[in-house]
Amino acid sequence: MNIVRVKNSSGEVCYGAEEKHAVRRIVGDIFAEFTVTDELLDPVRRLAPIEPVQIYGIGLNYRKHAAEMGTAIPEYPVVFTKSITSVADPDQPIILPRHLHSDQVDYEGELAVVIGKRCKNVSAAEALEYVLGYTCANDVSARDWQKVYGGGQWIKGKSFDSFCPLGPMLVTADAVPDPQILPLRTILNGRIVQESFTGDMIFSVAELIAFLSGSTTLLPGTVILTGTPPGVGMAATPPQFLKPGDEVVVDITGIGMLHNTVATEQP
Repeated sequence: MNIVRVKNSSGEVCYGAEEKHAVRRIVGDIFAEFTVTDELLDPVRRLAPIEPVQIYGIGLNYRKHAAEMGTAIPEYPVVFTKSITSVADPDQPIILPRHLHSDQVDYEGELAVVIGKRCKNVSAAEALEYVLGYTCANDVSARDWQKVYGGGQWIKGKSFDSFCPLGPMLVTADAVPDPQILPLRTILNGRIVQESFTGDMIFSVAELIAFLSGSTTLLPGTVILTGTPPGVGMAATPPQFLKPGDEVVVDITGIGMLHNTVATEQP
């Protein structure tokens, strides 16, 4: 099932099940019990498919990306968090920060996992049972704030407003029996800049959930960004950072295409 979150012509925010060109209203709790009704919605704006309760990011989870960043293959997953206020909707702009200025804002196309059931200390063998679904993500990163001005931590450079586009839909786990076979591309201004598949991850989706849930409760609505493949702007020669007017598309086969433009923060 493809679950979307939309704003209708009355300004109401609704969940719906998207079927071809129709969206049918969902009533109930998508993390518990819900029903797809026969009521057709009239969406005027597509929103991020969920409002996360927590966002975990995984760094350096593709071997070739670790190599392009000049970093050894990690022995354990490299974990950071992003602010939940960094979420951006599909088709809405990524905002280049100017109050805290950055000219080194980078794209990172990724598969995002949404946890559907409270879990703790789960094994990799059972981890996928706790997944509600998958969506596309862009782990936008201000490299200067990540590496120079962030006090040795990545969180600030990963958490500016609009730095976590999600969407366009949430594809439920039953429609993605194996999340490790998905082709992934990032397209910048019509040119493919990242192209890989999720089977190249160092730590699989199941292994990441098992690791993150170790002695730690993952709540329904937790989003896990599973890492980006090679081809980020920072690694280009010369570096290729985002600028106003750019368009970034994250395209994951079977999951969807997440479109965002780039704009400048206004005073």
